[in-house]
Amino acid sequence: MAIVSSIMPTSVDPSSSGVCVFHNTSKIFGNNANQLPTYLRLSTSSRRHAKLRLAASISKGPLKLTREEKHQDHVASPEKGHDVFEEIKHRFLTFKKDKYMGNLERFQSLAKSQSPKFMVIACADSRVCPSEILGFQPGEAFTVRNIANIVPTYESGPSETKAALEFAVNSLQVENILVVGHSRCGGIRALMTMDDDETEEDIDSRSFIKNWVVIGKPARSISKSAASELSFDQQCQHCEKESVSCSLQNLLSYPWIEERVNKGTLTIHGGYYDFTECTFEKWTVDYKERSCVERTLAVKDRSIWS
Repeated sequence: MAIVSSIMPTSVDPSSSGVCVFHNTSKIFGNNANQLPTYLRLSTSSRRHAKLRLAASISKGPLKLTREEKHQDHVASPEKGHDVFEEIKHRFLTFKKDKYMGNLERFQSLAKSQSPKFMVIACADSRVCPSEILGFQPGEAFTVRNIANIVPTYESGPSETKAALEFAVNSLQVENILVVGHSRCGGIRALMTMDDDETEEDIDSRSFIKNWVVIGKPARSISKSAASELSFDQQCQHCEKESVSCSLQNLLSYPWIEERVNKGTLTIHGGYYDFTECTFEKWTVDYKERSCVERTLAVKDRSIWS
């Protein structure tokens, strides 16, 4: 509640439940800090209903007050005991009314089957939501998110990312795989802070994060070498992009992915979302121009959206 007051000099009985207003001035802040305060008492019901009631006796001149209207429900601050799912419930009902019921035929079709053109592999970071930043609608992108958007090699052990790849490529037969990295990635920072001589055998089996991000050590080595003269933050940024390229290279270690890429029925892409500048960089693997001997990728159609 905002209170604007014009108060003449007066003497009012203080109360611990009151609010303090400085008298004999129209300035709330300034050179009047040494003046004595006037106390205005707010009743309990007034605080609850945002209506100001005064219990002060003013001997000289009227007290003029204006108050800010009660704020809208949608910006109300949560109170003690507030159900955090109330807002989520509201969002769902809004989605149902505005989107689901407005596109009922589309959603009824999706209830029977899905045939997305894209598979997206993105980070689990709460600031990086592919559907939000790239506008994917229900049914358009089969999505898996993990720490640091890493794709393990085909030869490594089972993981949810590998299971998602198998289903998306072999069952859904997606036409595009997009791996999305992003700025200020905590998983990449964890990778970059690992000791140089630390191997998978050295990592504590209870450290799930280290055991996962160690997959990206090739990207770490490349970044440490290529950006050795740069700051640690800049090295991390370099690794965020290099890790995407290494994941694209790892995708080609899956026989059924490489077969489809070679035939031209599947295309793999890299992306990098910088949420500090709100830009998106995209590139596509040029399979025909890659170097099998040096295990390096050639890219094409690189563009930055800003």
